[in-house]
Amino acid sequence: MTEPAQDAPRPKKSLGQHFLRNEGVCRRIAQLVQPSPEDRLLEIGPGPGALTRALEAQPHKSLLLLEKDRHWAAERQRLATQDTQAVLMDALRFDWRRLSPGEGWKVVGNLPYNVASPLIWDIVAQSGAERCVFMVQKEVGLRLAAVPGSRQYGALSVWVQAHSRPRLEFSLGPGAFSPPPKVDSAVLSFLPLAPEARPRHPAMLERLLRICFQQRRKQLGGIFGRAGLHRLAGELPKLGLSPQLRPEALAVADFLRLSELLAADTAAA
Repeated sequence: MTEPAQDAPRPKKSLGQHFLRNEGVCRRIAQLVQPSPEDRLLEIGPGPGALTRALEAQPHKSLLLLEKDRHWAAERQRLATQDTQAVLMDALRFDWRRLSPGEGWKVVGNLPYNVASPLIWDIVAQSGAERCVFMVQKEVGLRLAAVPGSRQYGALSVWVQAHSRPRLEFSLGPGAFSPPPKVDSAVLSFLPLAPEARPRHPAMLERLLRICFQQRRKQLGGIFGRAGLHRLAGELPKLGLSPQLRPEALAVADFLRLSELLAADTAAA
């Protein structure tokens, strides 16, 4: 395959563009996707196409590319193989519910650091993808895979782990990118949880996480009291949770139980 045009524009800081150039890393990421001949692959932000070419070399049924940059969307379509389609699209505006369960979707991408968290938040909750592999800023990667009680554990950790099983696969330094970012990066894989293990009331869980982690250094009893959730505060001991605990001490399962109580209270109000 021919290389992209030599007069390609400089990476745009406004889009958080740090293009992955290391072909060995690209092959490793493509293999982590674990594609099969019947899989539909979706890559976010292909840019100059180093990862795209690694994906095209793997078994797959189709490859859909979402690219916000007009130049690179045109280049990816110009150089696409028969089973690849490039679409000029901001991934933040994509309807991830279009990726229905059972259709063999797998999502991959070197995500711009400035949009990685909201993108992953939506994808794990809304899409029916069978597997995702994302490169993100290492600090974000640690938050995604964080355990209760750790400094990195927060709303993003709970939300993602309530919907999927994230795994930090490997880290890499700035030298694999052009231009090199000022931070290290991490590649994580995500396996969706079974439907019965996912939140029954996702809207209530999201509300609860925002209430709790906006005041993460405060105690749960006080947080719920200030939010007017007095019944929820009173239920904490019945759940084996001290009102003196801080949000970061709660496991994902604790937040799920609290979200169900919040949903019941809201319905009864």
